Amino acid sequence: SAQELGPVRARMQQRLPQIDALKSSGAVGEDNRGYLAVREAKDNAEQVVSAENNDRRAVYEAIAKKAGSSADAVGRQRAQHIASQSAPGVWLQRADGTWYRK
Repeated sequence: SAQELGPVRARMQQRLPQIDALKSSGAVGEDNRGYLAVREAKDNAEQVVSAENNDRRAVYEAIAKKAGSSADAVGRQRAQHIASQSAPGVWLQRADGTWYRK
């Protein structure tokens, strides 16, 4: 429910500056399933990515449950949205699995 996701969304919002910095440096990219991927072990990239992906998974599962869909389908749709909104220079993964810099 929306109430249960409150703390999740708050953590995600708090983590955003770290994620943006990691994306800008090229250490982290957005995969084609709606999750972050470590491209270069840097600073605390693995910890940040793991925490963010756990929270994203919870959000995708909640949306999927409400929509009668699957978390995988929600994540893939979200990946397309993230890619379209990403800043130039961010690493993104195409549907076929190849990586490119926007």
